[in-house]
Amino acid sequence: MEYYKQSLALHKQLKGKIETGNKVDIKTKEDLSLLYSPGVAQPCREIAANPSTVYDYTIKGNTIAIVSDGSAILGLGNLGALAAIPVMEGKAMLFKKYGGVNAFPICLDTQDTEEIIETVRRMAPVFGGINLEDISAPRCFEIEERLQDLGIPVFHDDQHGTAIVVLAGLINAAKVVGKNLFDLKVVVNGAGAAGVAISKMLKGIGIKDADGMAVKEVIVCDTKGIIHGDRRDLNKPKIELLNYTNNNNIKGTLQDALVDADVFIGVSGPGSLHQDDVKLMAKDAIIFACANPTPEIDPGEAFEGGAAIVGTGRSDLPNQVNNVLVFPGLFRGALLSRATTITPGMKLAAAHAIADCIEEPTRDRIIPCTLDMTVADKVAEAVAKAWKEHLQEEIAVAI
Repeated sequence: MEYYKQSLALHKQLKGKIETGNKVDIKTKEDLSLLYSPGVAQPCREIAANPSTVYDYTIKGNTIAIVSDGSAILGLGNLGALAAIPVMEGKAMLFKKYGGVNAFPICLDTQDTEEIIETVRRMAPVFGGINLEDISAPRCFEIEERLQDLGIPVFHDDQHGTAIVVLAGLINAAKVVGKNLFDLKVVVNGAGAAGVAISKMLKGIGIKDADGMAVKEVIVCDTKGIIHGDRRDLNKPKIELLNYTNNNNIKGTLQDALVDADVFIGVSGPGSLHQDDVKLMAKDAIIFACANPTPEIDPGEAFEGGAAIVGTGRSDLPNQVNNVLVFPGLFRGALLSRATTITPGMKLAAAHAIADCIEEPTRDRIIPCTLDMTVADKVAEAVAKAWKEHLQEEIAVAI
C-alpha cells in the first residue's frame, strides 16, 4: 500500500482527525440554564471554595494536553508547529481509542525553552496531565524537569514512552534467548531524548532496588562514535550519561561498541547498522531498530547477520516497538489515581505490565500487538498501584 499518498488524501478529506463533542444535548431553556447560565455559577463557586473539586465538576480529571513545538517531528526533524498538528491529532485519537482519555493538540509557535515552560504553566489549570511530544533534545530534558512542580503529571513520551516499551520488549526477548536481563551488554545508538531515557531505564536510574532488573552494561553511541569520558564535545545530557554508562571508558566506533554485545537498540537513523556489524555481537543477539519510517537495519539482513530477535518501529513487521502500548494506559492510571507526577516506579510498573501481556513470548512475539485493546487497562492498573505504593512509602518516611 502507498501509505504516504493515501494518508495525504485521507487527511485532506477529513480536515482534521478529531473533534469536540457534547456529553448532553441542549434542547430546552432548562437545559441551557443548568449547563450554562445561571446554573453554571454554582460549580464555579464550589471550585473557588475547594479547588480540588475541579476534578469532580470539569473535564480536568480525564483530559490531557499534547504539547509540541514541532522541533523533532517523527524522524522528519524540525518542521515547526503547523506541521506538528497531524501527529498530535493522531496522538489524541490514540489516547481516546485505547485509554478512554480526552486529549487535545497544543502546538506552540515558539521553540524558546522559557516561553514553552511559561505557556504550559499558564494553561495547566484545565488539564489533568501534560504529554510533551516531538520537542528536540537537549531542550526537552530541561522543559520536562522544570515542569515537574505543576501538581499534575508531565511526561515526555519520546523519552519515557519509548524507554518503557523497549524495556518491556527486552524483558521478553531475554526470556526467548535464555539470557538474564542483568547479564546483558546493551549498545544504544542515538543519544537524543529516547536514547538517554532508554539508558536510564535499563540501568534502573531512580528506581528503588533496581539491581535485580538493571542490565549489566550500557554503551551509548552518537554520530561521532562511543560516548566516553575523554571526549570534549559532549553536551550536559551526554556528560551525565557517563555516570551510569560505559563504565570501562571504551572508545571507538559503533562497531567497537558492538563487539560481544547482546543487544542493539537503535534510536538513530536508517541504515546505520549492517549485517557485518551484527556478526560482531554475541550469539543470539537482540536487535531493536526503532528508526522510523526506515529502521537502522532491515530485519532480513539482521537475521542473516546472526540476530535471534528483531523489533522495529513499523506496524507492518513483527515486534513493533510503539509508544501506543504505553501512554494511553499510563496517563489513564495516573489520572484515576490523581497522581501529581510520573515516578520511576510507575514507569517500571508499566513496562512489566506490557511484558506480562505476552504469556509465552516467541521470536516474533515479544511485545503485544498495538491493536490489543486490553493492554491499556493492564498498564493503567499497574501504574495506579505503583502510585499508591509511592504515596505509602512517602508516608512511612515522614513518620
